[in-house]
Amino acid sequence: MKHAYVFPGQGAQFSGMGKEIYENNTKAKELFDKANEILGFKITDIMFNGSDEELKQTNVTQPAVFLHSVILAKVMNIAPDAVAGHSLGEFSALVAAGAISFEDGLRLVAKRAAAMQRCCENNPGGMAAILGLDDAKVEEICTQSDGVVVAANYNCPGQLVISGADEAINNACSALKEAGARRALRLPVGGAFHSPLMEDAGAELEQAIADTNFNTPVCPIYQNVDAAPHTNPEEIKANLIAQLTAPVRWTQSVKTMIADGVTEFTELGPGAVLQGLIKKVSAEVTAESRANI
Repeated sequence: MKHAYVFPGQGAQFSGMGKEIYENNTKAKELFDKANEILGFKITDIMFNGSDEELKQTNVTQPAVFLHSVILAKVMNIAPDAVAGHSLGEFSALVAAGAISFEDGLRLVAKRAAAMQRCCENNPGGMAAILGLDDAKVEEICTQSDGVVVAANYNCPGQLVISGADEAINNACSALKEAGARRALRLPVGGAFHSPLMEDAGAELEQAIADTNFNTPVCPIYQNVDAAPHTNPEEIKANLIAQLTAPVRWTQSVKTMIADGVTEFTELGPGAVLQGLIKKVSAEVTAESRANI
């Protein structure tokens, strides 16, 4: 029996996140205060009392979600058999597994967020959740659509997020609904994450990752790019760079973890989105197993 810890990404934030643990745990308070120093501004003020609009800004959201997740892991003093993170959450997972330090992880996340924010401003775009349609059909329609639009987040069976230029996203949503999608819902995000429109951010992040010390993690990290377990620091670094423009293969990652013997999943961070996704993936794995008996 193996226990995996999983970490959410951008979109899980809420006003007040982390406040209770800050006020009631000395170690957590020390880490939050250190984060304020590293970032050069009081992110705790925004996390604890900021508006939803303030928390939606990519350069705030990403370090905020990272801090909430990693500090929970530090306080719990976890000993995982495996870790994984959804998009941004991959950085939280790396800190939890000892591949990078808390300080270096926060610096990387801050640089990633700033680079992505610039991409959002220079290359406007968005994302949309497609519900109730096979992945292959979504991929086919994206390929046939004009403009930049790609499959970005394979979240769970029947839920795939597409990403790209605004007009291309709108046109693809119309085509996907005609093809039988139950819903095609634009998401309240600031840009076209995990699409070619993030290429400039990848170039910026590459140098920051190259300058950061990576250790061999204490357990495998199942990375978004290929849904496979990794412990080699050079492979991990290359996958982190590729992640900005590649899809998040969350469905496939969960299936691989289950196949590798993971039976328990604990989500650390704001919200419980990943728990719901994992239940749906697990249900499909169980159904497939029964069908093969």
